[in-house]
Amino acid sequence: MNKSYALIAVATFAAIASTGVRAETPDPASQFALQSEGSRTRAEVVAEAVTTVKTYSNIPSGSRVAAPVKSAVPTAIVRGEAAQALRLGKIKSGELTGLEG
Repeated sequence: MNKSYALIAVATFAAIASTGVRAETPDPASQFALQSEGSRTRAEVVAEAVTTVKTYSNIPSGSRVAAPVKSAVPTAIVRGEAAQALRLGKIKSGELTGLEG
């Protein structure tokens, strides 16, 4: 007897739930109708798409390596000054752990 009550309850619920479901064609004058207006011609849109495809790059713009900076000071002089500053204690050497003051 419980099975028959459950079956009747499910059938009643399905009947009530399905009364509000209707598939209708939207009114063309309603706010939900698809309306599109453009001022550009098809040829302009196609030309823009072709240009975009030709100039597309897979490389993200921020991942390119910067060009080396040109300097008038030779590398040997810079290395010598760095070694002297290290010997005099003006710069630190080794790994920085972030615990130093």
